[in-house]
Amino acid sequence: MPSSPCLRGLVTDIDGTITDPKRRIHLGAINAIRDLVDKGTPVVLASGNTSCFLDAISKMIGTSGVYIGENGGIIRSGYGHDLILLGDGEPPRRAFDYLVQVFNDRGVVLEPYSIPYRFVDVAFARTVHVPDVREILRDHPVEVLDTGFAIHLHPPGVSKGEAFSHLATLMGLTTSDFLAVGDAENDIDLLTRAGIGIAVANAHPDLARSADRVTEKEYGDGFVEAVKEYSRYFLER
Repeated sequence: MPSSPCLRGLVTDIDGTITDPKRRIHLGAINAIRDLVDKGTPVVLASGNTSCFLDAISKMIGTSGVYIGENGGIIRSGYGHDLILLGDGEPPRRAFDYLVQVFNDRGVVLEPYSIPYRFVDVAFARTVHVPDVREILRDHPVEVLDTGFAIHLHPPGVSKGEAFSHLATLMGLTTSDFLAVGDAENDIDLLTRAGIGIAVANAHPDLARSADRVTEKEYGDGFVEAVKEYSRYFLER
């Protein structure tokens, strides 16, 4: 980490990072984000969720609608800009259909999330074991990701980090211009590409090891702690 970093943006995960343990948005985190936005600092939300969810939560929180969704499968560079797909969603959908058939034969019903609203990845409830899913889909051209909140199937090469690089370029910035905050394994690539990567105290051990710093506090309290600690490094526009 640079001794005197110059930060021009913030990128943050949502679930487990700017929420409380019950997955409710942390009010202090909203205030911290709005303070940055009001000072001209771009804030990027990075999530495994869908574009319709991210459009809504961006409005409610008060960002400019710049986000990474579907764990890097989609990006949007702001309200009024087209959604950009960073992968082919057909292989994950075929893989999920096959998975449904296999588990149905075992008497297990999979619970998909927002299938009609996903363009690149497929997400479903964590009611089956991830190693079993990986074994069943070993011959399918998909990656299996466990975010701690859902199981995702996406094309190889899709990640929050890759999407972050694409989005930063569209914004006229580099990933090193950003402070990144997260909590899960799928945030590792995001944090390691950022100028400063912070893991909240409830983070997965692998993410904590990859971070420049781990906060003392958990969840949204940890996010607020991180933003306050590095607020002096943000360049006002």
